[in-house]
This record gives sequence, structure tokens and C-alpha cells, in this order.
Amino acid sequence: MKDKFLMIAGPCAVESEEQLMEIAEFLKSKDIKYLRGGSFKHRSSPDDFQGLGKKGLEILEKAKEKFGMKIVSEVLNVRTIDSFENVDIIQIGARNSQNFPLIREVGRMGKQILYKRGFGNTVDEWLKGVEYIKKEGNEDIIMCARGIRTFEMETRNTADIDVIPIVKKKSGLKMIFDPSHSAGRKDLVVPLCKAAIAAGCDGLIVEVHNNPDRALSDSNQQLNFEEFNKLLEEIQPYLDVRGLEI
Repeated sequence: MKDKFLMIAGPCAVESEEQLMEIAEFLKSKDIKYLRGGSFKHRSSPDDFQGLGKKGLEILEKAKEKFGMKIVSEVLNVRTIDSFENVDIIQIGARNSQNFPLIREVGRMGKQILYKRGFGNTVDEWLKGVEYIKKEGNEDIIMCARGIRTFEMETRNTADIDVIPIVKKKSGLKMIFDPSHSAGRKDLVVPLCKAAIAAGCDGLIVEVHNNPDRALSDSNQQLNFEEFNKLLEEIQPYLDVRGLEI
């Protein structure tokens, strides 16, 4: 029996019930078991779409119930933690990677945590954040590399694939990779996924939208359904080599 490869997919943001249900139905048909979607959004500009808030979480919960999928969403601050009771994997995003009061509170929830590397964090700083979670009695942590900020302008961030084997060895934790935020460009998602799998990652978190051109956030990095099908097809040989299945 093959080992399981963690595939998390879904839109950058929950925009409406109709949008999320269409995406969830498609992903379910591909046997994807984890649905991601941002309800509270960290945006660089205050004028950009900030997410639907608690309404977005309610829509995610409806998709969870209807399609039998687990849901993944990012918490931004301690004031909204109580709204995440039905979220299966709680994400600590890059901008909050050293927000230790928030990290501690999330650690106390006893839920699985997806902990992203901050775009300016060293590996040591990232691993120190893990210790804050563990001190709250929670060791159910998934590390997520998502690119770091460098001087390069061709991509949104620079893919830090080299940290995959480093952090897996140092932490002993599962490590997944986010090609969508690393590249900021959908044309690089497939090759980055291949590279991450070859480097030993245990999973991927990929942004998928039913109509990326009309997405309210990060439209350039979200795959449409056809592109996600291509991704699954092209990474399968890499999974086979490692004895993995989605």
C-alpha cells in the first residue's frame, strides 16, 4: 500500500457560496480530501478584498458537510479564533509567522496546524515558532514552505525548496510546499511542484479557482480546473517514484 501524499487545494479566498461549492465539487471528483479557502484575508492594501470573514467560514463548513472534505483556513488574530471551531487544519500564515501571542492561542486549540514560513524568516526563526506551539501541548504541526522575499522580480517570491530536506531533518515534522505563493504565476506551479516532490515534500497546497480571471484576489496564481487536471497528471510519475498516492 502506498503512503499518502497530502494534497490541499481550493481558492485563495472564499468569495461566495456558489463559487466555493463549484470548486469543492470539482476537487471532490478528483478525490482531493482537503479544501482550502481564505475567509479572513491579509492584504497589503486596505482597499483590496479582505474576505467574507465569519460568513466565509460558514460557507466552508457547508462544503465540508456536503462533500465530506476537511477544510483548511487561515486565522489572522486572536479575536476570531472561536470562529474556527469546525476548521480541521488551522493555518498560521507568513505574515503571522512570528506573531507569538496568536501562535500560542492557536496551539492551545488542540487542532492540526499548518505553519507557513515567513517571507523574511531564517530556518532557525521558523523552527523557534514551532517551539511556541509545542509548549502549548500541540505537536500536530505541518510545516509549509511558500517562498521567501529576495531581490528577484520575475516571481512573487523565490522558491525555498532547499529548506524541505533541511527542515524535515531538523524538525521531524511533515513538510508541504506552496507553489502558488512562491511563484505568484500559474505557469510555474507545475515545475515547482515537481521540484518540491523530488526534494522530499510530504504534500502540496495549491490554489484552484473556477474562474481565475475574475478572482477577487491573487488571480495570476490560481489554476483553473483544466490546469489542475494537468498538474495532477504531470506530478503522478514523481509520486510513483516515491511510492506515494494522493
